[in-house]
Amino acid sequence: MDLSAIRELLLEVKNGVLDIDSALERLKVLPYEDLGYARLDHHRALRKGFPEVVFCQGKTTEQSVEIIKRLVERNSRVLATRANRDIFEKVKEFLPTARYNELARTITVVKEDIDLVGHILVISAGTADLPVAEEAIETASIMGNRVERLYDVGVAGIHRLLGSLDKINEAKVLIVVAGMEGALPSVVAGLVDKPVIAVPTSTGYGASFKGLSALLTMLNSCVPGIAVVNIDNGFGAGYLASIINHIGEDR
Repeated sequence: MDLSAIRELLLEVKNGVLDIDSALERLKVLPYEDLGYARLDHHRALRKGFPEVVFCQGKTTEQSVEIIKRLVERNSRVLATRANRDIFEKVKEFLPTARYNELARTITVVKEDIDLVGHILVISAGTADLPVAEEAIETASIMGNRVERLYDVGVAGIHRLLGSLDKINEAKVLIVVAGMEGALPSVVAGLVDKPVIAVPTSTGYGASFKGLSALLTMLNSCVPGIAVVNIDNGFGAGYLASIINHIGEDR
């Protein structure tokens, strides 16, 4: 953060030129750190309630590690998605407490205890959908939500889902992850009065078109109360579920 800009802002508050609420609004968009290849938004937590998340895919290992390091210096919680083990091993060199979820490909750093609120349930149609489901879980968990799993309850064996209705009805928000034809979110949404976030995955044979079939099924659902995120976007689902889950809760 630019010290001269902060000094000027504080002087305006001190001299009565600017009120405190107006100063806070300006602080929300003021600072970022320019690394040349990235501009880190260090005040995103102030605006959004959670720091900037690192999407590692497409970045070099060195870029990902440096961005994570800079974010950890300024935040008590940091999340990196689509991270490989090489990135994690280099992060662990300077941060031994970092945790890696191999299935989700996420790195999480938590420096303070997190108070968990509400109840999010992540449901997967099949075992092949677990990487996306786990990404959603890691995202929602580090953002301060109580999260549970209900796995492998797809429509090919609908009795597996119906046998867990009590668990489903206890949740405040449901994330439903499915590939193939993507029918599971419609089934779940037809059984509950809770918001359902549908996540299409790229799981499936040729005519599934790497998740496009599931995406279109979910978008065209006749059941109200379903929001759909992009193919394989467990992160987006976990983030949205967290926002919904925190409504009415102390943050």
